[in-house]
Amino acid sequence: MSGPAPEALAEPSRQAGRAWTAALSLANGAIWVGWYGPLQILLALQAAQLAPPGTPKESVLAWVTGAGAVVSMVSNPLFGALSDRTASRFGRRTPWIAAGVAGGAGALVLLAGARTVAVMVLGWCLVQLTLNAAFAAITAAVPDRVPRRQRGAVGGWLGAAQILGVVAGTGLATAAGGVAAGGVAAGYLACAGFVVLGTLPYVLWHRDPVLPAGRRPALSLRALAAGFWISPRRHPDLGWAWLTRFLINLGNALALLYLLYYLRDVLHRPDPGGGVLVLTAVNGVTLLGTVVVGGFWSDRAGRRQPFVLWSGVIMTVATGLLAGWQTWPGALCAAALLGVGFGVFTSVDFALMTQVLPAAAHRGKDMGIINIANALPQVAAPALAAPIVHHLGGYRMLYAVAAAVGLVGALLVRRIRGVA
Repeated sequence: MSGPAPEALAEPSRQAGRAWTAALSLANGAIWVGWYGPLQILLALQAAQLAPPGTPKESVLAWVTGAGAVVSMVSNPLFGALSDRTASRFGRRTPWIAAGVAGGAGALVLLAGARTVAVMVLGWCLVQLTLNAAFAAITAAVPDRVPRRQRGAVGGWLGAAQILGVVAGTGLATAAGGVAAGGVAAGYLACAGFVVLGTLPYVLWHRDPVLPAGRRPALSLRALAAGFWISPRRHPDLGWAWLTRFLINLGNALALLYLLYYLRDVLHRPDPGGGVLVLTAVNGVTLLGTVVVGGFWSDRAGRRQPFVLWSGVIMTVATGLLAGWQTWPGALCAAALLGVGFGVFTSVDFALMTQVLPAAAHRGKDMGIINIANALPQVAAPALAAPIVHHLGGYRMLYAVAAAVGLVGALLVRRIRGVA
């Protein structure tokens, strides 16, 4: 169809307002509460409780998180593509945020009542399915509504909300009894409530531009399946940007996956769950000190690559500390440095990714494919970490591998040609 592009498909030129940015950031943080309360504390404790006799708790945790990450990889671009084709009066993204959050809260309630590993796997897969529907819509809303010159700053606020969500999720899991009283179920219920409450302001008070039905892309299984592949030959910048994000996230996932077990089994902390909360808080403070500043600075400089490169190098140094300085002070220093590096990376790499998208009509699907670079490391990390810890050198080797992987990812950002 000819004629000017409707607002939903046009390149945004009007600066995003503070209220919209704050509501979207709060919704983003709420989703991370739903993910990281379980990932940091609850799933590890539940795996230890439900592991069959003779089965290591690490293996159970790897099965659960790995299965959930597979679901996440598929669901994020799938729901992004569906939101691209949504022509409701509430816009393309908001209906999926509302539905995904409601489903995610229900899945967390299911996890609260899990009494077998099978139900654990089912519950976590449903959490990933539903919250990824909401997350795909939230991330696609940024290139829908934010001009390129402002995306570093908005990405910074989303990143700040992300780490606050990680801290809040960990804190809720701990305070609700997940650690001190063994109340894993209470931790899941607290996370479910936060997920719902945190997304209400955006869902109730903000609407997306409406896509006219006549401009909706064709909906068919063949079109959906074909859209899952974006040729790196035709879009090399997107390919290199995706690989950079994947490798840096893989290094980070390897560093964080067994953190509770590292504190308990290597550092012999008397309260490893509390130790995770302390490290998460330290990480959060330094991340919050750089995530918004890094985004603003990148916008002002008009450059993305140097920020991504050096943030990756800082994260490599931090992970190396976990390998070479296996003490509680070493863990604290590593957590602080990881926050500095990941703060800048979170905001600036997000802005970079939005600038290599191929087409406005498929922003949701394309952002979903980009988000696979967040989910796929959750599959690869357990597959790599378990044999490294048990057979190839233990935690020292695990963190050395994590540092090397992250460094390679940081260096590859230099291959991107279309974004400075």
